[in-house]
Amino acid sequence: MYELIQAGENTYYIDCPSKIGICRTGAGVYLIDSGNDRDAGKKVLKILERNGWPLLGILATHAHADHIGGCRYLQDRTGCKVFAHGVESAFAAYPILEPAFLYGGYPPKDLRRKFLVAQESRVSPLSDPDFPGEIQAVPLPGHCFSQVGFRTPDGVVFLADCVASPATLEKYALTFLYDVAAYRETLDRVEAMEAALFVPAHADACADAGELVRINRKKVEQAAELLTALCREPSSFETILQRVFRHFGLSMSFEQYALVGSTVRSYLAFLRDSGRLEPVFREERLLWLAV
Repeated sequence: MYELIQAGENTYYIDCPSKIGICRTGAGVYLIDSGNDRDAGKKVLKILERNGWPLLGILATHAHADHIGGCRYLQDRTGCKVFAHGVESAFAAYPILEPAFLYGGYPPKDLRRKFLVAQESRVSPLSDPDFPGEIQAVPLPGHCFSQVGFRTPDGVVFLADCVASPATLEKYALTFLYDVAAYRETLDRVEAMEAALFVPAHADACADAGELVRINRKKVEQAAELLTALCREPSSFETILQRVFRHFGLSMSFEQYALVGSTVRSYLAFLRDSGRLEPVFREERLLWLAV
């Protein structure tokens, strides 16, 4: 764990639960994400110091805690900038937004933990003059609001969370999505993309991401079909969520209620917008019905 792996002449990644990219320039290095917490930040800094690489900045693919949890520690220790895109900038600067968004209101203390809440960072946009121009941001929306990947000058593309490994898909059954339609478009874009190497955050690095894309796309289609089938009769969100948990054999907790529940709501919105479900208001309840 936390093994440094070379992916190109000046591109590396640290093999850890959420892979961390490193792009080396003449003056130092830029990280792509920072790990899940302060301890991850410490391990990363030791790797950089061991190689004599000054940290110039952190490029955040998105603001989920397992990707930005080490930013605050590294920023405090080195003074480096943290760069993030769009809405992700707000979530990195104000991490309470993450559990509030997932829960749909002020989150109970069960959701105000480091699994969902990173320490806040001082964030700069990708348009900042100090953003490294040799690294290209690649839009990858769908998993969250404004996720991006990054392409280094070596042609290595860091894909963040836009594809998951078969093992991850098997374990979690319904992986987190914010915008299902945007995610499907992202999968199409990645399938057509060429790179010297693709580095997903939660899957093995590979020269061709096509098979991963196809596996992830199939899971999305299966989830949409399942939710449509669960709404053959008018059903409330809570009833649908209960059926999803039972179908996949998932254990309910506050965190799983928030993550899976948010994803189910996103699928319901997608199915409504694509004409496969319709809302039914009955006895002061919102019910969902397959068309």
